[in-house]
Amino acid sequence: MLCLSLQPGEYLTIGDDILLQYDSTRSNRCYLAVTAPREIPVVRGAVRESRGEKRPEGLFQKPRVVSREVPWDRSKAQALCAMRRLLGRMEETEEVLALRRQLNHMFPEGPQRKREGR
Repeated sequence: MLCLSLQPGEYLTIGDDILLQYDSTRSNRCYLAVTAPREIPVVRGAVRESRGEKRPEGLFQKPRVVSREVPWDRSKAQALCAMRRLLGRMEETEEVLALRRQLNHMFPEGPQRKREGR
């Protein structure tokens, strides 16, 4: 299986007739534009599977999302601490750094907390 990473606007071709263009990613969704001849069916996998068709061979498994339910009665301080801990475990990408800056801007850390655990 060939796995590619594309930037918005980039595209790939399959043969001479099929074109896939990466549009954007919002939330947990990737938006693709597909151009193919009418005689080639383009069908979403969920639609195929809802019709009773099997998942094609060669696909990797859906990512397993482990959700942890957070009780609603947690205090704001506990929630902020949990968010900061989670951001600390994530890879240092531009998005993570931006989230950390935004969080610290909205809820500045106290001077005694800044150096703890870092």
